[in-house]
Amino acid sequence: MSKTENDSRAGEDLSPVAEVKSAVAGFTSDFRGFQTEIHKRLQKQEERMTMMEHKSRSAARPALAMASDFDAPHAKAFNAYLRSGEDDGLRGLELEGKAMSTSVNSDGGFLVDPQTSERINSVLHSAASIRAIANVVQVEATSYDVLIDSTDVGAGWADETSARSETGTPVIERIAIPLHELSALPKASQRLLDDSAFDIEGWLAGRIADRFARAEASAFITGDGADKPTGILNHPAVDNGVWTWGNIGYVPTGVDGAFGGGEAIIDLVYALGARYRANASFVMNSKTAGAVRKLKDNDGRFLWSDGLAAGEPARLLGYPVLIAEDMPDIASGADAIAFGDFAAGYTVAERPDLRVLRDPFSAKPHVLFYATKRVGGDVSDFAAIKLLRFAIS
Repeated sequence: MSKTENDSRAGEDLSPVAEVKSAVAGFTSDFRGFQTEIHKRLQKQEERMTMMEHKSRSAARPALAMASDFDAPHAKAFNAYLRSGEDDGLRGLELEGKAMSTSVNSDGGFLVDPQTSERINSVLHSAASIRAIANVVQVEATSYDVLIDSTDVGAGWADETSARSETGTPVIERIAIPLHELSALPKASQRLLDDSAFDIEGWLAGRIADRFARAEASAFITGDGADKPTGILNHPAVDNGVWTWGNIGYVPTGVDGAFGGGEAIIDLVYALGARYRANASFVMNSKTAGAVRKLKDNDGRFLWSDGLAAGEPARLLGYPVLIAEDMPDIASGADAIAFGDFAAGYTVAERPDLRVLRDPFSAKPHVLFYATKRVGGDVSDFAAIKLLRFAIS
């Protein structure tokens, strides 16, 4: 074979290798370019996100300042109104170009400043009242409607080819809870109001909260629904064996005006449906609680147990006990103990605003403060509450 032929043959053998090397070199170059482009894009995106985060933080600061600025002028203007009756600050309160006027008509008074209102609400929620364990909702309307499915949806079994029969239709109950006006009328002398060391907001909040708490607690238990909430004991009570919707079932103790033993309380617990027992509580007054503390089971153990931690409620048969002084004492035929899931069984509806009208004329030399709020309450699930009646049957 000639030299020319050998060189030609060698060139033919090496050309695929050279082609591969060239392709790899091109790929490597393209990949490096791709990496560089990705790096640049990620860097730009990071810079953009940093700028957006900075802008969002900057935009958030005025909102926080506006909230604090609103509270300070509001509280200052409200304080001036309480002490001297000066209402220019309340009528013209505008912040950030957005009208935040607290002015109401002359009959309605002025909205209480947020700090005082929050203090009153805190006292109401911590007071010994059904409110503490009920369902509490805030509304802007004059009433609150609760829709309850008081029956079960029908069901049936069938194989793959059998005809299906029509099942029962559930019955929806509508319970309307109107809101009523709750008022308090504390008074103070003008000389006391002129004293700058006197904490007018704290004094007013304490007096209003105490009056509201006592009035609410009574209405949620025994209220007749006439310009006040409807209490749990104002609804008809029937023997739990013949209970129907619209009534509250009771369990008799078996002894007129007294306990028939601890078994009566056990019967009360299991008269309540299983789906309500997990969140159930006892409600009774202090005198009844004193009698219940003495009850023992057949092994001599007390049914009542005190809370192990500070602030934890006492427990009866493992369920918390709310002491509500408006519950009746133990007597012949009295429904002195209630047991149920009150978060499901009783609804408190209220408007979030609290108004105060200053009256320096009606009780001179004192100044009256007419405080009002709107609140309502009623049983929202009649199956969720049971009563223990101290009677033979």
